[in-house]
Order: sequence, then C-alpha cells, then structure tokens
Amino acid sequence: MKILVLNGPNLNLLGEREPEIYGAKTLADIAADCTALAGDLGCEVSFEQSNHEGGLVDALHAARRDHHGVIINAGAYTHSSIALRDAISGVALPTVELHISNTHARDGFRHHSMIAGVCLGVIAGFGTDGYTHALRALHSHLSKR
Repeated sequence: MKILVLNGPNLNLLGEREPEIYGAKTLADIAADCTALAGDLGCEVSFEQSNHEGGLVDALHAARRDHHGVIINAGAYTHSSIALRDAISGVALPTVELHISNTHARDGFRHHSMIAGVCLGVIAGFGTDGYTHALRALHSHLSKR
C-alpha cells in the first residue's frame, strides 16, 4: 500500500511561518513522523509539495499510477480551486483533506472547502499531528477494501 502526502502553497515554510498557528515542526519533521508510522503500519508514504496549483494537479494525476490513496493539505487552494476538486474526483483515489489549524475557527473565507465534497473525510485542528491521524485513518480505510 502506497500513500501520497501532498502539500500545497506555503507549507514549505512550516516551522517558520506563523508558529502560533502552524507549530514549530517543519515539513521534513512531518515527513519523518509519517514515514516512521507508515513503517509500523506496513505501508509506504511519499511526499510532494508545490506552491503552484498546476503542480498539485500534476502530482494527483501521477499518483493514480502507483498510489492507493492521498492525504492532501491544499493550503489556501482548499478554498478556491475547482481544478484540484476535479483532479481529486478524476483520479478516483481515496483522499483525505487535512488542515493543521481548525479552518472553521479562523477567517470566514476559510470555512468553505472546494475539495471536501470529493474527499473521503476531513481532519482539521489537531496541529501537525493531523498528518499521522490522516495516515492512520486512510490506512484503515484502504485495509478494509
């Protein structure tokens, strides 16, 4: 079982950008946590990050060839990207939407997700631990198929 963890704009700045909201862990730290957990679960994870909408769409298209599921933190594109919604729907891989912060406790424009309707579920508000929560949830779902 192989799972893609896909990160959108500004997530390359984790650990530096607004640590009061996003915490002190870097994307590399999160990747290490998920890789360790994946080993315990008996699956494999790969990581990609892009600040560009098209790069995220391309990563989703490529994932359909050799991945069984996707965890996506689309960042700000969550609230605006029909292209990402269509890509998630089009590749038909079980996908978990992930947010480090509780988007519903923030600015009003963050309350609506363009992608939630085509995702298996949404995990938000648990800080960077949300990544391992999402990995456990997606692994459990895929194991039951």
